[in-house]
Amino acid sequence: MRLPGLIPRSLAFRVIAFSTIWAIAALVVIATIISTLFRDASERGFESLLSAHLFNLISSVGVDDAGNLTGAPNLGDRRFVEPGSGWYWSVIPVTKETHGELSSISLNGEVAAPTVEEVPFGSDVQRRYFTTGPAGEELEVLESEFSLDSHDRAARFRMMGNRSEFERDITAFDRKLYTYLALFGLGMIGINAVAIMLGLQPLNHVRQALAAIRQGTAQRLDGEFPNEIAPLAEETNALIESNRRIIERARTQVGNLAHSLKTPLAVLLNEGRALGDGKGRLIVEQAGAMQQQLEHYLQRARIAAQRDSVVFRTPVRPVMERMTRVVRKLGPDKDVSLVLPSADVTFAGEREDLEEITGNLLENAMKWSRAKVRVGIGLAPDPDPAQPHFVLTVEDDGPGIPPEKARDALQRGRRLDETKPGTGLGLAIVSDLVKEYGGRLELGRSDLGGLKASVTLRRTLS
Repeated sequence: MRLPGLIPRSLAFRVIAFSTIWAIAALVVIATIISTLFRDASERGFESLLSAHLFNLISSVGVDDAGNLTGAPNLGDRRFVEPGSGWYWSVIPVTKETHGELSSISLNGEVAAPTVEEVPFGSDVQRRYFTTGPAGEELEVLESEFSLDSHDRAARFRMMGNRSEFERDITAFDRKLYTYLALFGLGMIGINAVAIMLGLQPLNHVRQALAAIRQGTAQRLDGEFPNEIAPLAEETNALIESNRRIIERARTQVGNLAHSLKTPLAVLLNEGRALGDGKGRLIVEQAGAMQQQLEHYLQRARIAAQRDSVVFRTPVRPVMERMTRVVRKLGPDKDVSLVLPSADVTFAGEREDLEEITGNLLENAMKWSRAKVRVGIGLAPDPDPAQPHFVLTVEDDGPGIPPEKARDALQRGRRLDETKPGTGLGLAIVSDLVKEYGGRLELGRSDLGGLKASVTLRRTLS
């Protein structure tokens, strides 16, 4: 079951997170195993030490003729001479013929012991139990009864070890173990994260290469890629090449269609003009409408085939400079100014379409202006930085268009002033082109006094 939103979509984050979880789980298991093995080994060592001290104690104690316990055991451990150390021994008589009691110097109080019924002796005449020492420490007691002579005078030997000290040693070891493993784990996770990020760098290279293709600064994925990514790069390049061939084939077919229909339409127009009567005018009118519709829909089909292409990118500055030079020569009596931003702007489309948009707007402005035409390029404020836009403005000092007639001016073949030459297609063509590129055309009033046409189009990131 997928839980959307709970797991980030970053591949690097997922790999690092999963490897981190695995490392933590592995270190916890390792720490648990080491701690358990250390405790088991320490337990065996502790019990072996108690047994060794007990046998040494038994061999160091005897009984005289009167039945008194004798001996001065020296077990070679200074803890048995330190009061309250938690390491004690004692020898107490069991039979009536045995007298006296011996104990270590370290034992400065009574140590409670369970009855034989509560903890019986085993087959080796030993019993083991836990109790509390004089200082409140936990003690582990190994106890045995032993006959001291041929008269069966016996004594009970008790060897007591400090269990609290043992647990403190275990805790200290565990603390150091977990500290060292935690430091090792942090280092391992850090190195693992660096290794993963370095390993994913080729994917970042692919992303940058694709961005360069989308922006028009590259035509294919170039560079050395690892064996795991090289097939992806090859398939992507093949897809780009296939897309380019499809566009070229579509463009060729569109051109062939236009060329094949051009002659029949021209014949119809000539025949209609030759007739001259009402039928001739009807033929001319319908053939002209067919020609306009053919050009219109062929243009839309061509743009729709390439508007999302990753191939066509057009620098705006040279197009604007060339177009303004042309209109200055055609209208030397008009003041045509060009305002460009300091940063380079690249149109996310084909050069011919940008020239078509700019040319129609300039032609309209030159036709209606009195003396001034101003062309400007600016960057549009974009809410989404990943989809930047620019604004092309063409202004004139002519009569302008009233707001209530702005929509009519964008209709194909609609002319607001029949006294001016033209077909009424200029603004309509601009509107269609801008819509096909997902842009926006706005008509308003310029501060020069005439029309201000503003076109917002997609640009690529530089």
